[in-house]
Amino acid sequence: MNADSIPSYSVQELNVSVGALLERGFAPRFLVHGSALRPQIKKGHLWLTLSDGDASITVVCWASRLQQLNFVPAEGEGVTVVGKLNFWAARASLAVQAIDLRPSRSTIERRFEAVKALLSKEGLIDPARQRSLPLAPQRIALLTSVPSSALADMLRTAKERWPLTELLVIPIPVQGDVAPKICSVLERLAQQVERLRVNAVVLARGGGSREDLMVFDDEVLCRTLAHFPVPVVTGLGHEDDLTVADLVADFRAATPTAAIVSLLPTRTAALQFLSQCRRQLLQSQIWRLRREEERLIQRRDVLIQSCPAAVAARKRERLEQRRQLLQALSPQRWLARGFATVTRSDGRLLQTVADASPSQPLVIHLSDGEIDVSTVAIRSNS
Repeated sequence: MNADSIPSYSVQELNVSVGALLERGFAPRFLVHGSALRPQIKKGHLWLTLSDGDASITVVCWASRLQQLNFVPAEGEGVTVVGKLNFWAARASLAVQAIDLRPSRSTIERRFEAVKALLSKEGLIDPARQRSLPLAPQRIALLTSVPSSALADMLRTAKERWPLTELLVIPIPVQGDVAPKICSVLERLAQQVERLRVNAVVLARGGGSREDLMVFDDEVLCRTLAHFPVPVVTGLGHEDDLTVADLVADFRAATPTAAIVSLLPTRTAALQFLSQCRRQLLQSQIWRLRREEERLIQRRDVLIQSCPAAVAARKRERLEQRRQLLQALSPQRWLARGFATVTRSDGRLLQTVADASPSQPLVIHLSDGEIDVSTVAIRSNS
């Protein structure tokens, strides 16, 4: 082989050529998946080794970019790196420069299950702990990002359903490692719940990926929600998203709008309820009036029966009945029917033949007069 036909480089030229070749051969950005090994901060920059078990590569995230990241992996956690190649020609060193770091699905699930298991063991994830929501709260605190479409939807829904309830909007960050800030807001609100007359709290975040919702798997944040002095409703992400915050809340709604719906009655339902109450009240009034009417009628009858004229009439009626009875049993009635009574001259009534004696004068009493007679003979039937 002719030595003149072989390219000749200095070390610097070779490294620059390799760098140019790598730059032309790769897209400006790409995704690479693996586990984070030995992550550490040096002079504000994040360095780690990304490994898939068969190979590894160095990843660096510069301090200016690191401050904007939502997630910093721990040792052994799965991560997806959005990056580009970074080749240092001076020493032919290759690394992936991270533009963004995202937790893998397994990392999200592992963190979720770890916090869930811990809080479940302590009894904080127990349906028996869930408090009933107020039927028609006077004031609700809305904790969400401001401005946001989620907030706009909640405000519009509340106005349409039940404008009597006041909404206290409290801005919170919902993107990135913001759990401490949310906890701080919740703690200050908890101290002023009675003064502010807040009946319930809505913690809401609209949309986003599951890794964006990892902040709501934070252990400290979930403990704060579990011990909040008034009922807590969560409306985080989409219907299929489930966080530990949803599990410790008193009610989990599928979306921020659904969270407001769960707390507020509708005008139609309220009108139906009032109409039903009015019918029941009317029926109760009718029943009470009828019962009072019957009572008054009974008292009137008692008073009528107790008045002197009625008492006299009843006594008169009883006397008349007795008079008629006496008339029916009087001797005159029997005499009028053809019977007669016999007395001796001294007026004593003869009841048997033994009361008479021969030649004794007797008087026979008839209905129209008396007959004086004398006893001729006495005959007994026995």
